[in-house]
Amino acid sequence: MDIEEIRAYCLTKNGTEESFPFDNTTLVVKVGGKIFILISLEGDISMNLKCDPEKAIELRESNPAIIPGWHMNKKHWNTVILDSSLPRKLIFDMIDHSYDLVFESLPGKIKAALGD
Repeated sequence: MDIEEIRAYCLTKNGTEESFPFDNTTLVVKVGGKIFILISLEGDISMNLKCDPEKAIELRESNPAIIPGWHMNKKHWNTVILDSSLPRKLIFDMIDHSYDLVFESLPGKIKAALGD
């Protein structure tokens, strides 16, 4: 799975926007102005995804390519190393989970504007 496929998948989700707010090598995708995925475009290709804390631990324990979120709150974020070891479906499921967590945390007015 490549970065362009992940980027395209993220942008199909309702209310998403992409930017490079930190540097030219970290793609950020937000919903309602809040980050749900950060994708590192240099070095070892990886992405940071928001995750339920209990699920985060389960994923880390069962997949060596999933580690505590680098430069993020390690309780709520995982870093996923895209080294071809993870099933495509799992990657998409983790993206969906991150998007859903962030979307559900948005104020009702913003969710309604995005088409909740």
